[in-house]
Amino acid sequence: MSLLRRQETIINMQPLQHQYYVYILTNKKHGTLYIGMTNNLKRRIYEHKNKLVEGFTQKYNLDKVVFMESFLYVQDAILREKRMKKWKRQWKINLIEEDNPEWMDLAIDWYD
Repeated sequence: MSLLRRQETIINMQPLQHQYYVYILTNKKHGTLYIGMTNNLKRRIYEHKNKLVEGFTQKYNLDKVVFMESFLYVQDAILREKRMKKWKRQWKINLIEEDNPEWMDLAIDWYD
């Protein structure tokens, strides 16, 4: 699935559906990476972008979404997040660059 198609699918999800998301945040291309999981992607990214989440993402100013995936079952999302967190850094970079080679913020216009 193309990046644009994946983005459209994620953004246009019906609120009553059970959807879970794994995402990667960064502060710049090839910068610090953070992998997270949520059941409400727009809310969670809003929290990161507005520094409402204390801790690692706030400390390193991680507010650019460079990768996201959706899952129907929470167990699948949790498993994916845990596995990705154990990956070598280069594997994470390869995953991002497969669909987002410029490391664009995929949520840049979500809150206009």
